Amino acid sequence: MLATSLVALAVLVPALTNAAAVVPRADPCAAIANQAFSVPSKALACLKSFPFNETLRQNVIANIAGVFDFYTFEDFYLDSPPPFQESTANIRAEIARINSTKFETDYDFNRAVYNFTTKLNDGHTRWFPNCYTSFQNLLPAPVVTLEENGVQSVFVAPDSTDLIPLVGTEFTDFFESIGFDWQRLAGARVLEIAGMDAYSYADLIASTESGNYLDHGVRVNSVFSSYRIVDTDFSQRFGDIGGPAFPDRDSLTFKLIPVNSTKAEVVTVPYLADYLGAPFTDQASFWTANCAANDETNGVDLKAAENQRKRQLPRRKMARASIIDIAPSNAVGLPSPFLPTLPPANGSTGVIKSFILPSKKTGVMFVGSFEGDFNQFQTDTDAAIKQFQASGLTHLLIDLTNNGGGFVCLGQFLHQYLAGNTLSVSLISSQWLTLYRL
Repeated sequence: MLATSLVALAVLVPALTNAAAVVPRADPCAAIANQAFSVPSKALACLKSFPFNETLRQNVIANIAGVFDFYTFEDFYLDSPPPFQESTANIRAEIARINSTKFETDYDFNRAVYNFTTKLNDGHTRWFPNCYTSFQNLLPAPVVTLEENGVQSVFVAPDSTDLIPLVGTEFTDFFESIGFDWQRLAGARVLEIAGMDAYSYADLIASTESGNYLDHGVRVNSVFSSYRIVDTDFSQRFGDIGGPAFPDRDSLTFKLIPVNSTKAEVVTVPYLADYLGAPFTDQASFWTANCAANDETNGVDLKAAENQRKRQLPRRKMARASIIDIAPSNAVGLPSPFLPTLPPANGSTGVIKSFILPSKKTGVMFVGSFEGDFNQFQTDTDAAIKQFQASGLTHLLIDLTNNGGGFVCLGQFLHQYLAGNTLSVSLISSQWLTLYRL
């Protein structure tokens, strides 16, 4: 797969003042400056305060159109086959539509590009303008899907009381200041979200906002809170319901049954926007710090780069298919009660974490990423499997939950290492557990 990242090369800062205005407008960015968390509507007002600029649009559209000239799967999207029909898109028509649409703000334009690339459901080709992904909404009620008495249902994550404090006291203090008791929602069974059946709402988010995988079921999984590895440490995602990428909603309404209750109630849970960008004091400094082009984002001196390349020894380039995502921003450390208590198997210091289950029959290899140290990935795989074999294990679970992709050849290496010449063994999905016999 051709992995491509769309990068905006801005060349002109939009006008930040209106000389014709008689009464100066209040600066919406100054109102939230130096705040780690903001009410989402106030954060969005800052983001939408920059006027649309045609020069910036043409710069962005030219770069996007050029990237798609090299996009391998453009024809696939013209009429995507089952079960991937919802990804069907006429890429060139979408680019033309965005190029001809009248937008009021620069945010509106960039959001249209974001929505277009999200619809492709290809995590290797996404549009994440740093200027407008500088805030992330966080909900103090991330949701999970669990089985209770043999029935799958949606719940507010039972570990919320351990997870939410890890975001920080500024986050929890806000809810205390408005008298919202988020702790009592932990473990509540969720019947409806935003007036919809809970699973239907999860399906809607998977269809319109998740966008990293062609497989719809995998995107549904990403809607819910779940564990993963960030760098080499365990962490927990809020999920796409609990941690959407834009501060475009102030709250979410749940119909739920709290723990130790049989009565359903409707609760409106407030979001709070977490600021992830560079420091700013007002509208102009926000743009300068997060949006305006600089030497790193607006190209490099090709002559200097060529001279530097000639001074270096040739290096072998390896294909990568990394998921282009801002997902690390909505992860916090995995609450300590949920960290594995089993002793780690050999080769568990990097992106791979391996364990032997108490039955002494099954090994678990959690592959958090195909990034990181290229050689260590291979040696860790070898070390873990050799320990499993020496321990007489007969089964192995490969857990690829929330892995971020990476080196294509490492995926091939893992497959070939485990499968050998046996054609019946294959990786089924980049998200689900796959069972192998050793």
